[in-house]
Amino acid sequence: MRSYAVPLALAADLVCVLVFVVVGKADHETGLTPTAVLGTAWPFLVALALGWAATLAWRSPARLWPTGVLVWAVTVVGAMPLRLLSGEGAPFSFVLVTSLFLAATMLGWRAIALLVSRKGRRTPA
Repeated sequence: MRSYAVPLALAADLVCVLVFVVVGKADHETGLTPTAVLGTAWPFLVALALGWAATLAWRSPARLWPTGVLVWAVTVVGAMPLRLLSGEGAPFSFVLVTSLFLAATMLGWRAIALLVSRKGRRTPA
């Protein structure tokens, strides 16, 4: 594994979460100041950190299974109780949109990385 793979993978997951938050806040017009974004993002960022720790994601951060799926699941499932504890809601529609968006992005970048790495390993005919 290249020395930059872990920081890039973590950065990719962080970008997925932050894009989700910014898009949601822009769509609902609830403010895009850094404080407003962080106020909404923190449950997801904490859950993402828990997902990375629980799966030891730094060992194989770009793997789709099990790393990506489990980091995604812990991020979604872990963020919801934190949102509720902070006074934010977590209606089913929000959980569904969160799950789908973060699955598409967090698993999507890993799927692309897998395809690129497989293509790079092929030997020319």
